Amino acid sequence: MDVVRLKTDEDQALRAGRPWVYRSEIARLEGRPATGDVVDVVDDRGVFVARGFYHEHSVLATRVLTRRRGEVVDTAFFDARIQAAWDLRRRLLADPAVCRVVFAEADGLPGLIADRFGEVIVIQVLVAGMEARLPELVDAIARATGVEAFYERNDGPVRRLEGLPERVGPLRGDPEDRVWLEETGVRMALDLRRGQKTGHFLDQRENRAAFGRMVRELLVRDAAGPVRVLDAFCHTGGFGLQALAVGADQVVFLDSSPAVLEGVVANSRANGWEGERVRIQEANAFDALRAHVRQAESFDAVVVDPPAFARSRRRLDGAYRGYRDLNVHALRLLRPGGLLCSCSCSQPVSEEMFERMLCDAATDAGRSVRVLERRGAAIDHPGLLGAEETRYLKCFLLQVVS
Repeated sequence: MDVVRLKTDEDQALRAGRPWVYRSEIARLEGRPATGDVVDVVDDRGVFVARGFYHEHSVLATRVLTRRRGEVVDTAFFDARIQAAWDLRRRLLADPAVCRVVFAEADGLPGLIADRFGEVIVIQVLVAGMEARLPELVDAIARATGVEAFYERNDGPVRRLEGLPERVGPLRGDPEDRVWLEETGVRMALDLRRGQKTGHFLDQRENRAAFGRMVRELLVRDAAGPVRVLDAFCHTGGFGLQALAVGADQVVFLDSSPAVLEGVVANSRANGWEGERVRIQEANAFDALRAHVRQAESFDAVVVDPPAFARSRRRLDGAYRGYRDLNVHALRLLRPGGLLCSCSCSQPVSEEMFERMLCDAATDAGRSVRVLERRGAAIDHPGLLGAEETRYLKCFLLQVVS
């Protein structure tokens, strides 16, 4: 087997749990590994550290598959990893019919994502080593879950960086582009072809439910007047729909995508919510929040759940400014006692940095704010110790005191 030999002391992070090797950490290659090959990673003394997929050009030169020297990476290896991932979800979730079945490095399967939406599983493959094994991976997931319809969302910038072709559409069986699911009592349609990622952000599922509970208990239960909610970057409308489900009088769904907002309207109607309860706003969220402030509008709850602002550390300063600007305006829109649900899915933004940003935003907005909950990704999106990048999602539920 070809070997990746590390520079002196560059094995420490890998031994502490980080599931990849950066190209800058490599002293030399022993052999001529090609992209997608399985290689051994050794330290500067030649001691085995890990075994993983190699890539000739990626910054992430090797993605760890196993830390056991004698473990063979073959069909049985992938079958066992996929079965273990599914068994974990069956034990953790009351209803695993809608869940993330495989979460890449966290399940020891780097570059493989599988989301189950009822009787359809959506697959994303992000590295060449997994791409070469796609048929056998689909077979293994089908055997484990009993699902026979697969859809692929093999598109996006990560695949382009890996030099992989982009493909979107049915992969096995005859799945349709649109599927329906129920989330915490709310019916939702997902656009598998055009929706973000796999069609739905399952990592926010538990956070949407928690937000709905707080709207009900803190706002709706003893409301003296109409309860209004603003759901910015709404995508499928999950946060706002949960607010409607618990009795909010009106939700403003804000997004820049007409297709997204068409889906929100369909989802609202599917649950019987129309008319003044559902207001659609197609606009840039930064501009729209500022406009709401200028117009002296107020809301009882605001959700700010933008796409990632920073995909690398060199963009952290700009991301910090963007998050602060959004949250300053969101806080200015809230009545005393109002709720802010503020999220970040930027991997380089730590929870500590995000909380510091929220503190700065509260100061700029002139608001006193208390933290009700710090939350992360749903339980079927586990992170790894030693790899904080895998714990990417931050979700703060805050209340304006004054």
